Amino acid sequence: MRRQLAARHGSGVNDMLKQIMITGFGGQGVVLAGRIVGQAAAIGDKLESTFVQSYGPESRGGACSAQVTIADGPIYFPYIKNPDILVCMSQSGYDKYYTELKPDGVLILEQDLVKPTAPQDHFAIPCTRFAEELGNKMMANIIMIGFVAAITEVVSLESARDTVLASVPKGTEQKNLKAFERGWDYALATLKGRRNKAAGQIGVVA
Repeated sequence: MRRQLAARHGSGVNDMLKQIMITGFGGQGVVLAGRIVGQAAAIGDKLESTFVQSYGPESRGGACSAQVTIADGPIYFPYIKNPDILVCMSQSGYDKYYTELKPDGVLILEQDLVKPTAPQDHFAIPCTRFAEELGNKMMANIIMIGFVAAITEVVSLESARDTVLASVPKGTEQKNLKAFERGWDYALATLKGRRNKAAGQIGVVA
């Protein structure tokens, strides 16, 4: 995935440019998720990154989004129109932005809260349900970060994990680390399932 995104923008100023949009509603930790991804790229992976946040009319319950651009060179415009990666944690976020995703982009959904209305390939994780199972539904965003990092390789495992630990409230580090790893492991299982399915289909055709 990382090589594909790099190749896509190789003719521009940067050899590698990734544009990520995370959407949801206030209270889900969407903005924090975007900030963690951006900081992981800049501090841990030594790349350039920008971060733009947007809130709806209400801080909790209203629509919000986070836009993160990551590149290996200067970023001259931080706003994103057509993301490479779109992460939707609410139905309203999906409905508003799914048509903006690039044709070969990656769509990631909160499985229990978003029902896709278009026949797009996508990855899904019930991160809110997983967070509740871990004892705190407010960790859904951390689970989603782990899932996104593993699916897209937009940031490295080490950088994402270290940034999560540095960003959460003191005393909650281990709980949030477990949440991050839950998302990461689910992504690896998802990718493995897809590979096995593809191999099975090739075998049937053969």
